[in-house]
Amino acid sequence: MARSSLLLSPNSVLANALLRSIDILRPRVHAARPSRIAFVVGTQINGAPHLGTNLVQSAAFLLAKVARREFSIDTTVRFGALDNAPYEVVLDPETHSAYQQTYYHALGKDKISDLIDAYYQEFFDSLSEATDTEYTVETYTDQQATPGFRAEFLRTLERLEDIRWWMAPSHGVVHTRLPCPECGWAEKRADRTKLAHLDEDGAVFTAVCLDHGDYEVHIDPEGDQPYLDLATLYRNLVKERALGRNTAVLSVMMKGGDWAFGCQLVDGALGALGTPTPQMPVRIFTPQVLAPTGAKLSKSLLREQGKDALPTDVEPWMLDTTAWPGSIDNYVDALVWLVGELLTDPKHFFRSFTVKELGRLMTARPADLDTRPRAYEMGIYKRYFDLIAAGRKTTEIRVNDSSRRKIKKGSLIRFRCRDEEVLTRVTRISRYTDFEEMFEAESVASVNPTATKEDQLANIRQIYPAEREALGVVAIGIELVEHHGAGEGA
Repeated sequence: MARSSLLLSPNSVLANALLRSIDILRPRVHAARPSRIAFVVGTQINGAPHLGTNLVQSAAFLLAKVARREFSIDTTVRFGALDNAPYEVVLDPETHSAYQQTYYHALGKDKISDLIDAYYQEFFDSLSEATDTEYTVETYTDQQATPGFRAEFLRTLERLEDIRWWMAPSHGVVHTRLPCPECGWAEKRADRTKLAHLDEDGAVFTAVCLDHGDYEVHIDPEGDQPYLDLATLYRNLVKERALGRNTAVLSVMMKGGDWAFGCQLVDGALGALGTPTPQMPVRIFTPQVLAPTGAKLSKSLLREQGKDALPTDVEPWMLDTTAWPGSIDNYVDALVWLVGELLTDPKHFFRSFTVKELGRLMTARPADLDTRPRAYEMGIYKRYFDLIAAGRKTTEIRVNDSSRRKIKKGSLIRFRCRDEEVLTRVTRISRYTDFEEMFEAESVASVNPTATKEDQLANIRQIYPAEREALGVVAIGIELVEHHGAGEGA
């Protein structure tokens, strides 16, 4: 099916300003010149993920792949497993104050790890392989215990009066939850949790436990810290401020489209704190998945309303992606294809989709997706593509960034140029410190039989700047497997 007939999207202010979706990062990349880009995506660990969750995660991996190629900067994905989701909520019968226990406190570290493994480990490993992108996993429990997060939190307390109406517009009470050290329960809305003292040594909070009465909690940047749980907007403010201080790494916040409304409050607080422009967060809002009513696809709404609220167009796997009727790799390949189609035009990516429309798109995915072999994908100039397709170019040269380090003998590489692709198999891998060392050892004709060593060295250094060459050079021996020309399909 032709791409033009597969997707039809109206123009928008943002889409009209961009040629490619990745261009939204270009101003910050040019201004900051970071050494690395980290795509940061957080997910609540409170059950099986739905389609919207996996869509955001898949977009993070795909954009990391595109950014690495577009900006010649190494990229990674940072997955934040939010184990601070409320596991249980109860009401104090006397005061009617709500108390909650997080998943972390209810289940413990080992069972949280089991949940992450069950729902995300294979999924992320498959996404990592499909996009040649490395990733890390960090729980909220680990994140909030770091000195950087704690120090940033303490800085916000110094300006609490300036930010409290941004963080809590209805009542001005910023929710800071500090669980009881005896049982792990904490006031959900911080009704009786108070900041009692703040100085250079840290902060002291007082709180009241439903079962154990009054208690105190001391917070400082280091040491054996008690658990610190912040309301959603406040948590994001602290996280974005902390990440923004490392200007060598450009942290890109990946968020579902519904976050666009709430971020104006976070931005108000960032402004109130005087956050410098280079440290302001970069955010990408991914397509929002909508029910037929126009509301966000929501498992919590389904739990509240019962199965009768399940929209007729929602397939079971859309609410519980572990119900996908195929393998993990098959599901990831389908998602990578879908998000790849959305990224072909900013009009398609920066918008929302109903479950019915996404179901239609998934039905239209290539018929050979199930049988198509997994391969590393590389874009390449036409003249080199033709040499590979003709079997005359048998060595491909790249810098040794993170996307190349997993390639080994026997791996498949799919080279793409316009509407053509050629599938090759890796016959050998050789690594060198720089291009000069590589050309001393490699056959010049196997890299490009139409140019001299001097011309090739000059050309390749125009493509790769010195800082990229400093990563090292990898020479990849390749042999032709199959070639698909324009219009043939793949």
